[in-house]
Amino acid sequence: NGDAANPACRGIAGVLEAYQRSLRRVQLYGPTNFAPVVNHVARSAATVLDGSQYFVLLIITDGVISDMAQTKEAIVNAAKLPMSIIIVGVGQAEFDGEIGGPGRVRGALGD
Repeated sequence: NGDAANPACRGIAGVLEAYQRSLRRVQLYGPTNFAPVVNHVARSAATVLDGSQYFVLLIITDGVISDMAQTKEAIVNAAKLPMSIIIVGVGQAEFDGEIGGPGRVRGALGD
């Protein structure tokens, strides 16, 4: 949402508002590192394990993931937390095969 001190969005309306605001302020460029933001949201989700909150991380990217190994590790580590990660590729980049295919990341144990 552009506020590093309070990055949460409330509902779909909040997500759309943050997206519209970002379109005017953000310039997209590489490298495209996802692990830091996945880990950041995972740390927040790990503090609320009582079921009172659920976190959705929406990443809209125009580039192929630069830190693939770290991103996969971050996603696997976050798999049991109350959070979902949605990654949407836009533009002309080649997104086929990103993170193991549509909707799947396999952990070291195959889970």
